[in-house]
Amino acid sequence: MRCLRPILLSVALLTAAAPLHAQQESEGSAISLAREYVRKGENEKAVYLFGRLRNEEQTSPNVLPDYLASLQALKRYKDAEKLIKRAQRQRPDDPVLGVTLGLGYLKAGDEAAGQKQFERVLGQLTAAQVVPVAMEFQRAGQPDWAVRTYLRGRELAKSETEYSPQLIQLYTQAGQQSKVVVETLRLVQDDERQLPFVRNMLQNTLQDDKDFAALEKELLGLVQKNPDRTVYSELLLWLQVQRHDFTGALVQAKALDRRSRTEGQRVLDVAEIARRNKDYESAIQGYEYVAREYKTPPWYAIARQRLVQTREEQVRNTYPINPAQLQSLLQEYQQVLTDLGRTPETAPVLRSMASLLAFQLDQKAKAITLLNEVINMPRASLDVVDQAKIDLADIFLLQGEPWEATLLYSQVEKSHKDTPLGYDAKLRNARLSYFAGDFKLAQSHLDILKQATSREIANDAMQLSLLITDNTSMDTAGVALRDYAAVEQLVFQNKIPEALRGIDALLQKYPGHALQDESWYLKAQLQRRTGDYPGALATLEKITANPKSDVLSDDALFLAASILEENVQDREKAQQLYNQVLVKFPGSIYVAEARKRFRKLRGDAL
Repeated sequence: MRCLRPILLSVALLTAAAPLHAQQESEGSAISLAREYVRKGENEKAVYLFGRLRNEEQTSPNVLPDYLASLQALKRYKDAEKLIKRAQRQRPDDPVLGVTLGLGYLKAGDEAAGQKQFERVLGQLTAAQVVPVAMEFQRAGQPDWAVRTYLRGRELAKSETEYSPQLIQLYTQAGQQSKVVVETLRLVQDDERQLPFVRNMLQNTLQDDKDFAALEKELLGLVQKNPDRTVYSELLLWLQVQRHDFTGALVQAKALDRRSRTEGQRVLDVAEIARRNKDYESAIQGYEYVAREYKTPPWYAIARQRLVQTREEQVRNTYPINPAQLQSLLQEYQQVLTDLGRTPETAPVLRSMASLLAFQLDQKAKAITLLNEVINMPRASLDVVDQAKIDLADIFLLQGEPWEATLLYSQVEKSHKDTPLGYDAKLRNARLSYFAGDFKLAQSHLDILKQATSREIANDAMQLSLLITDNTSMDTAGVALRDYAAVEQLVFQNKIPEALRGIDALLQKYPGHALQDESWYLKAQLQRRTGDYPGALATLEKITANPKSDVLSDDALFLAASILEENVQDREKAQQLYNQVLVKFPGSIYVAEARKRFRKLRGDAL
């Protein structure tokens, strides 16, 4: 009692002979003091001060939670129960107090009484009370009861889709993926306008192949049950693209094209995504389908062009490159131009044909003629013309004419300022300066490009910038880097034997240099291009077996696994290396692709 005397005295002084507003001020001071005691854990003092307040003040929303917490901390559960029930009598329309009472029973250890009280709350629930009651359950750490509240609200609303966003959130937090999928799909059941929102929800919710497989199974069933509802086919198409199942996606795209009469547009879209993901077979299948089934503009001409461009990309990425296939591609390009004409619409074909002639068939003069045809073509779009200028500048660089090249790159920079095409031209200007050994000028371009809106360009700029910075910090003249840049220029010019000899000379001239790993990695890539797969694997092992190697270790391991899988056909060894990427380098950019390939080789149903 001695410890409470100062409190009694202070309260007495605050309240004695005070008018109403002064009494309210004193109560406010008492509440503040009581809360300070709660914060310090001095609950007896807090309870005493709360108990001195007027009845309606004790049960007010801003006092009740602290008063209850103090009583429960002192294990005065009966007093806490009486306080809540008094609050209920004073505020009979407040549904949250029913939840508070049940929580009080749980706090007292009476599980049965708590559950019975929660059932009573749900039994008396009205539509207007659903959200506040559910939110109170969530705040109190009772997500299952929050779910039951929303489900009861759905019954009251007589709607299967009511409260779907809230339920999706709760199921997601609980890791109940199957319920997330079912609940999310309810959103498009009656309102197809919800499709973009549903895609985003699923994108953020689905975690692994098991979740994707469950959704695919659910969607396949819905498509079969509702053949006239295109929304489920749309979702299935989206899902298959997410899983990189482009064969399945093409099936859905064809069906949707037929239903919506979009003349092959959806198939073209899927084929283009497949091409960007280097699934050339699926891309070619899609373009062939559109070219065969839809003979009218505009998609027919686009399909014909992209078909031959994808075949070229496939040939150029299959090592060693087959010269006979290159000649066949050239004839196919010529046939497309014969069938479709040399128009602004087929200018991309002329560009691709020029690139093939210059970089693969060493026919630079013919390539320059084709690009000048595009540049001077009436009614050709500015983008196509400037892309042709970039291609022409590349050929000048190929021929060892850097001044002509930089002039064209700079023209495109100025005409496409702050656009991806302009950034691309600036990156090529930076690379030209790098090849010439002018690292300071190259870095000035790269510093701007690191902020580029295109992630791919920004990443390329960052990598080249780091290479320059790392290898000129100690050696300010960048002597070794100049030799390495000269080798990279040979690679750009497709002079692979000369580049390989240059790398060997560099490694011998600068043993143990910081560029050693980069040189080995580049050498392995070139060995793969020439079909020397054992040599490429041996070179990569110098990186992966070197304990001092760190920056390129994951790159080397992933490249070695890719060679074993795609070129050597040693699936077992490739699977082991992909697993090493996952275990040794969990933060690597290759983790997602390595996991997918590992599971595919293991035989998982993807």
